[in-house]
Amino acid sequence: MVDVKMIERGLKKPGKTKGGLAAAMGVRPGAVSEILSDIRLIKASEIQPIIDYLDLNSVPIMGRVGAGATIEPEHEQVPPEGLGEIELPFPIAEETIAFEVSGDSMLPKYENGDIIVVYRDQRHPISSFYGEEAAVRLKTGERYLKTVERGKSPTVVNLTSFNAKPITGVKVEWIGEICVTLPRGQIERLRAKAAARARKAHSASRK
Repeated sequence: MVDVKMIERGLKKPGKTKGGLAAAMGVRPGAVSEILSDIRLIKASEIQPIIDYLDLNSVPIMGRVGAGATIEPEHEQVPPEGLGEIELPFPIAEETIAFEVSGDSMLPKYENGDIIVVYRDQRHPISSFYGEEAAVRLKTGERYLKTVERGKSPTVVNLTSFNAKPITGVKVEWIGEICVTLPRGQIERLRAKAAARARKAHSASRK
């Protein structure tokens, strides 16, 4: 479901305006302001145009996260906007980023080439992630997809996998809470659908 907060977040993106959104929805310009002020409700027929115009289901891919492999940011040279985008099959309310899984130490749950979508900001203390899988960036810069376990002291953690030796006593800079996992096959289908929509839109614009 699309709500006012999602629309406000979408309008902060470069090139997105109330006027452009109104045009995409096929409504008068003032209608968008009325929606944002809770004066007017969003009609069912307007939901998809809002999602499409504001890219509410698009998540930037910020590189790879190591499941067994060691991924260091300086080896990727990822620009601030990411390496591209992945379209989810639904809009997402919070600001999120995505990583491609590299390695096989988290088999059978995560495979090489899967995409995990995580919250951009760490929303909870490290202790709340004990026993959970998450994207982890260490103080030394490496990124992993691992299970976070309690370390010998409150300042360090152990990172474990299904099929690799644990990484013990490391300091964490950031933990990305996983909110969506997309298997490789599903990613290929989503990209094929996005490409088909783009071709259809281009064809319609030329008529």
